[in-house]
Amino acid sequence: MNPVPSHPNPIARIIFASRWIQLPIYLGLIVVQMIYAWKFLKALWHLIVNLGVMDENAIMLAVLNLIDVVMIANLLLMVIVGGYETFVSRLNTDNHPDQPEWLDHVNASVLKVKLSMAIISISSIHLLQTFINASAIPAEKIQWQILLHLTFLLSALAMAYTDKIINSNHHAAQPHH
Repeated sequence: MNPVPSHPNPIARIIFASRWIQLPIYLGLIVVQMIYAWKFLKALWHLIVNLGVMDENAIMLAVLNLIDVVMIANLLLMVIVGGYETFVSRLNTDNHPDQPEWLDHVNASVLKVKLSMAIISISSIHLLQTFINASAIPAEKIQWQILLHLTFLLSALAMAYTDKIINSNHHAAQPHH
């Protein structure tokens, strides 16, 4: 026999419905993603048109810039899809052949780790661009970028360790069959 579903009080219904307030934010991030797609195409066109007059370092910097834009777009996509799925509503794409595999097991913890890894990757690209162009960049700025990158790494390690502790405590608390 199925239990009769309880009807939450009006305050609970309002609080639960308030998750939809995030919808315009996710739609706005889709607009930002279109801006990055435009930026990518513009930078790609610049690379193609100027390829004959660019030296190897300039080409490498241009390519790293393109990769940077792609990684930021990937970060946006993870936030849009994962955030919507986790905090607003199900996307119901279970049978869609193009559904990303990570969406099968997305939750706030997985999303946090994926976002951390994306931020570290973006920071790595920026650091690589800095090292390629190091002669034109003040040493103090390079030091700050390295420090920031190390901070991202330590933050990601701390989050991963915290998740490991939480998950091991959660599994230990569950009864074993």
